[in-house]
Amino acid sequence: MPTVDVVANLGKIKEKVEAAAQRSGRSADAVTLVAVSKTKPFELVQQLYGAGHRDFGENRTEEALGKVDQSKSAAMDEIRWHMIGSIQSRKSSQVTGPFTLLHSVDRKKLAARLSRDASEADYVLSVLIQVNVSGEESKHGFTPAQIKAELPELAMLPNLQIHGLMTMAPFVDDAEETRPVFRNLRELRDELADLYPPADYPSAPLEHLSMGMTNDFGVAIEEGATIVRIGSAIFGER
Repeated sequence: MPTVDVVANLGKIKEKVEAAAQRSGRSADAVTLVAVSKTKPFELVQQLYGAGHRDFGENRTEEALGKVDQSKSAAMDEIRWHMIGSIQSRKSSQVTGPFTLLHSVDRKKLAARLSRDASEADYVLSVLIQVNVSGEESKHGFTPAQIKAELPELAMLPNLQIHGLMTMAPFVDDAEETRPVFRNLRELRDELADLYPPADYPSAPLEHLSMGMTNDFGVAIEEGATIVRIGSAIFGER
């Protein structure tokens, strides 16, 4: 198997992020690039960290927690771990604390469990609400109608800070086909901010849109993504 130069790959992706941000009239600094290291050796995470990268994403709880422990042992004190995968309710206590941001709060029951666990730990948990914008049955998340109706209740849960929305677009060959999904999430966020102003709902500032992966992140940035989740373009295919 050929050696993957993850640092060089990261540099190429950063150039594309910057170009997409410029096309949308924003600075690249407004976009957080999460390097999705799922299934990849921790040594590759160390290489990227050594090159100055700090945000990494995992989608399986056990693997994520193992890498969190490894990063602590390696004194990688500035690393920011993101949980981007589905979270089982019975594992909610395990993800309370180790992660900078949970991207995948996809149902009200999970939000309530996370709030309970965070309250018991005296910890404020930063989360995103996952929305199934495309309506695909295989995708998790609130429907747009559900989150419009339920955001006030979610915003009242103690010890949760709702920083925005996350979605996953369909995997298609032409990234341009994903544009309506990303645009709809941005418009939904804007509508929620009008319905429930952060001044009235301070625990739901909704400043972030986590959308866009390897095959479509450029379009996502053009449509307002503040966080993109990129794995194979950095780490190579499985």
